[in-house]
Amino acid sequence: MAVAPASAEEAVCAPIEQVPLQRHLRQLSLDLLGRPPTIEEYQAIQAQGSITSEDIRQMMSSEEFYLRMRGFHRALLRSNIKASVNDNGDYRVQGTGAMNNPFGMRGNTATGLRGVNGQACDGYIAQASCNSERQDPHAEPATKQCADERGVPLPVSYDYDTNYFACTRLDATDASVTSCDVAVSKGLVLAKRLYFCDMRRLSDGKLHPHACEPDPNKNTTGALTEEVLDGAGKVVAFKHPTVTDPKALIRLDRCTLEPTLRNGVKGSYAAPRGCIQREGYLMKPLPFFPVSPAVQQAGQVAVCAYDAQERDMNPWTLESCETARFAADRSCGCGVKMRRCGVADTYANTYNERTDAFNMEPELIADSVVRNDEPYYNILTTRRSFVNGTLSEFYRERQGVGIFNVTAPAPLETVPAIAYNQPGTWQEYTRSAFHSGVLTTPSFLYRFPTQRARVNEFYEAFLCKTFVPSKDPLPPPEDPSHRDNNLARRAGCNYCHATIEPTGAHWGRFDERNSLFLSPERYPRFDPKCQTCALNGDTSCGGECGAYVMQAFDEDAANSLGMLKTYLYRTSSEEPNIEGGPALLVQRMMQTGDMERCTVKRIWNEFLGRAMTVQEQQLYLDSLSKNFASNHHSLKSLIETLVMTDAYRRID
Repeated sequence: MAVAPASAEEAVCAPIEQVPLQRHLRQLSLDLLGRPPTIEEYQAIQAQGSITSEDIRQMMSSEEFYLRMRGFHRALLRSNIKASVNDNGDYRVQGTGAMNNPFGMRGNTATGLRGVNGQACDGYIAQASCNSERQDPHAEPATKQCADERGVPLPVSYDYDTNYFACTRLDATDASVTSCDVAVSKGLVLAKRLYFCDMRRLSDGKLHPHACEPDPNKNTTGALTEEVLDGAGKVVAFKHPTVTDPKALIRLDRCTLEPTLRNGVKGSYAAPRGCIQREGYLMKPLPFFPVSPAVQQAGQVAVCAYDAQERDMNPWTLESCETARFAADRSCGCGVKMRRCGVADTYANTYNERTDAFNMEPELIADSVVRNDEPYYNILTTRRSFVNGTLSEFYRERQGVGIFNVTAPAPLETVPAIAYNQPGTWQEYTRSAFHSGVLTTPSFLYRFPTQRARVNEFYEAFLCKTFVPSKDPLPPPEDPSHRDNNLARRAGCNYCHATIEPTGAHWGRFDERNSLFLSPERYPRFDPKCQTCALNGDTSCGGECGAYVMQAFDEDAANSLGMLKTYLYRTSSEEPNIEGGPALLVQRMMQTGDMERCTVKRIWNEFLGRAMTVQEQQLYLDSLSKNFASNHHSLKSLIETLVMTDAYRRID
C-alpha cells in the first residue's frame, strides 16, 4: 500500500500572521483613544521595538480613553430621552422680559389664562397701578380692581375675540378717530353699541378703535341677531332670536374686566366666551435662566402678572400649583425665580439643557467606575451619581413642573448646590438607598418607560439575550389559558413573560412612563382606602389611587383590590423582587456567569468591529470571562487582555 502524503495525514494550522508594529499601534490608538498615533508616539514605539502591557495601561489612563468609554456606554444604554419626554411648549414663557414684551406663557395654556391661544398679557399696563392706564375708558368702570380679595391679579384690559366677532377698524381712513367716543360722535358706531367698540393695540404699539359684532359670516355667530339692551338703552349682548338649547351658541355678552367662574367656584377664573382678558405686568428679580445682556444689566425683568406669582396652591380652592395644572390657573404662576416655567430662546433652552444633563448622568456613573478601576458592575449598583448646575437647580428648586416627573434622588440638602448657569460643572454625591447605578437614573427610566422595556434592555445590554416567541404551536382557541390576564401564564405569551413579569418586578417601586419612586411610606403594598373606593365603584377615589388595583377583570384582581398594581399576579416568591429593586436582580445575575460572558462579547465587538465567531467563542469566551472575573471585574484588565490576543493582532 502506498504511503499517504504527510499533508493528508496531519491537520496543520496556517501560521498566524500578526500586524506590523506600526499598524498594531495604529489599531490600539484608534480603538483606545479614538485617534491615530502622533509622530512622536510612532517614534517611541519603534525605538522600543514592541508594545507592552504598560503602554496599553498608559493609553487607558488618558482622558481620550475615558471619553471613548463614555461613548461606548452611551450607545449601550441608548441614553437619549428627548423622544421620551414631551415638551409641547405649554410651560414655556415667551417674550424678552423687557418693558412692553414681558415674559409670559403664550402657548396653549394662554387659553385657560386669557381666553385664546397665543395671547400675552398687557405689556403697557403695570398690574400694581392698573388704573394709571386705560385701554377702553368708555366701557371700563371708574375704578378698576387690580386684584381680588386674596391677591390674585385681575384683568386690566380686554379685546373681543375674532374667533367669534368681526371687528372693523374705524380709523383706517380718518386719523382723527382716536377713540370710541369720537367714533360715536362721527356716526361710525351707533351710540347704543358703544360697549362693542373695542380699542385694540396693533403692531405699531398704538390703540385703534374697532367696531365689533358677532361674525355674520359664520353659521353660529351669524345667527345671533337679537340685541339685548340694558336700562340705559345700550347693547350688552347679542342672542339667538329663537333657539334656547343651552348646548348651542345662543348668546354673546359684552366683554368686561370681570372674569367668569368655572362651575361657579370662586378663584377658578376664566375669560368669558368671545373675550380676551389680559392682566398687566410686574417687575421681578432675574429668573433662574439666562436672559439678554440688556435685561441682565437692568437687574430685573417684566413678567406677566399671572405668571409672576409664587404660590404653592390656589388661595381659594387650595388646589396644588406644583402639578401641571398650574399653567392654566390664574392664581399660581411660575414660582420663585420662575422655577416652574421653562424657556426656549436665543439665550437659553431649559428643555434641551435638562434632557442633555439627564442623558449625561449614566455616562458619568459608568465613567467613574471605569476611571477608578472599580468592579465593572458597580455601574449597575452604585449609589454614586453626579449633578451639574442644570440638575442641581432642577432638584433643589423643584423645577420642570408639568414636563418632568422625577423623584429627588436624595434629600435636597445633600444635593450639591451649583448655579444653573454652570452646566459644565459636575459634582459627585450619594443618592438614596433605593437607587441602583444607571438602572434607576431618570435617563434609563424615561428611555425605557415600562417594566417590560426595562427588563428587555437589561437582558440585551448586560446578558446579551433577547426575548423571542416560541415556535411551538398554540393550544386550541377554546383553551382557557388564552383568556388568562396574567401574561406569565397565557398561552403564547408565557414563553417570554414567565421571565419578563417577575423580572420586571425589580422595578416595581419605580413608576412607569416617568422617573418617580413609589416609596413604601407613601405607597404601601395595600391601601384600605383604595380598596373601599374600588368596592364602591369609585375607581378614581379622588385621584389618590392611580397606582393601585381599582378594577377587577379576573379572580386574581378581585382578590387584589386596593393593592399596589406592581404586586398583581406576583407570587410570594416573586414579591421580594419588588422591595429588592434592580440591585437584587444584578446580585442574582452575577451568580450565573452570563454577565461576564456578555461583557466579553460586548468589548470584543467594540474593539474588533464584529461579533465573536463560533470558533472564537470556543477559544476565547470562557478564558476571557474567567480572567475578567478573577481580576475583580476590571474593565481595563479585560480590554488589556483582549487587545493582546492573537485574534486582535492577526490579519484576517
